[in-house]
Amino acid sequence: MTEANPYQLAQVNIGRLKAPLNSPQLKAFVDNLDPVNADADNADGFVWRLEGETGDATDIAVFGDEWLIINMSVWRDTNALTAYMYQGRHREMLARRREFFERVQEAMVALWWVPAGHRPTVAEAESRLLHLRTNGPTPYAFTLRTPFPAQGAEQFTALAIPDDLGCPA
Repeated sequence: MTEANPYQLAQVNIGRLKAPLNSPQLKAFVDNLDPVNADADNADGFVWRLEGETGDATDIAVFGDEWLIINMSVWRDTNALTAYMYQGRHREMLARRREFFERVQEAMVALWWVPAGHRPTVAEAESRLLHLRTNGPTPYAFTLRTPFPAQGAEQFTALAIPDDLGCPA
């Protein structure tokens, strides 16, 4: 996709905490939030991320559950998101996610295309996750393992995702 593409990729991922954010168990996660977010902010293809009053999104409610935290961002395309996700500090923290978050069966990550300049809301993200959980990957909500092209964009192929780090399909 080119810079002139009228669509950008929105992503949401949520996690159910194993302990309170201020607990010793989550110290490494909390200590890495700012550096990981700074890496995202400076990554090629990064467009926007959801932020609360603290500069991250840990204080923003999702699904009315205080044990869930949300991360939502917009990227140029799937290649830009994937390049950021699987390198550096983010990859290190992703590999440690089971230390901080409960393992759940339902989809906790969803992707969808938005018009360039659109900033998705938490309600929109919740809708996309619920749709993915109910219907599986569709153009309305999908995963990196089962992507769909932006409306009017050329087809693209699914990227290879390391088995130990990928999003559940």
